[in-house]
Amino acid sequence: MDAAPLAPGTLAVVALPLGNPGDITLRALEVLRSADLVAAEDTRTVGRLLARLGISCPLVSYHDQNEASRVPGLLERLRGGARVALVSEAGTPGISDPGYDLVRAARLAGLPVAPVPGPSALTAFLGASGLPTDAFTFLGFPPNRATRRRALFQSLVTRSETLVFYESPHRVVAALEDALAAFGDREGALAREMTKPHEEFWLAPLSEILAALAARPRVLGEVCWGVRGVRQPPPTMTLEEAIADALAEGLPPRQAARRAAEQCGASTREAYDRLVAAREEGEDPDPGSGRGAPVGRGAP
Repeated sequence: MDAAPLAPGTLAVVALPLGNPGDITLRALEVLRSADLVAAEDTRTVGRLLARLGISCPLVSYHDQNEASRVPGLLERLRGGARVALVSEAGTPGISDPGYDLVRAARLAGLPVAPVPGPSALTAFLGASGLPTDAFTFLGFPPNRATRRRALFQSLVTRSETLVFYESPHRVVAALEDALAAFGDREGALAREMTKPHEEFWLAPLSEILAALAARPRVLGEVCWGVRGVRQPPPTMTLEEAIADALAEGLPPRQAARRAAEQCGASTREAYDRLVAAREEGEDPDPGSGRGAPVGRGAP
């Protein structure tokens, strides 16, 4: 059944292919052909795609640097009855891409906003990653600054759901280094150049993914990556068992004590003292890990 035509004065949020033009939807084609104006994050990239699809439509740039100045003019066009298609360079607008300001302004102005769903790097990654998808949190691009990025990762170490991030190719190695330090050597997944000829996926411990990328002269292409959430202990798990579980996932002793304390309702000091005492008595809290080196006392 053919979709109803886009009503005049509607803002259409149109998903574009991540890389393979064949992923365009039939409805997206119809909306783009009927649009009076396409607001595009990158007019050159979108212009080439539209030309390849045989679509001719006026383009206006709409990106992070000019969002505020563009919104009033686009609202005026919509009020005048224009059909405006909002697109990002690839994927779904507004998902770590420009679009939020215009969509919100149109909604608040009482103007119709129509989703035209299709490709999304987030859902494409999750569906093909091999990580659990029953619950996940999408956190977009981690902070550029290392101190803020490390603080973010540290704040997430006790989360049980899959954590998903975008990252630029020139920062991905540094981000994975910080992730490994915070999360330990948990299972992770990473996708590069999804739907394109050089697409790559990894599902492996974070250390293996990091080693594979760090060995390259440089990383090319857009990156989406994620890390498995922490395993939640059963209600009857003891503090010692929670410590062993955290150590088994590769967390350093102080982080293992902190997480075990949060899981079992104990203080971090108590958990750390239990960990130290067990090792001083020759009982490795994680006997299967080989991590039996002594741990010095001190504030957790």
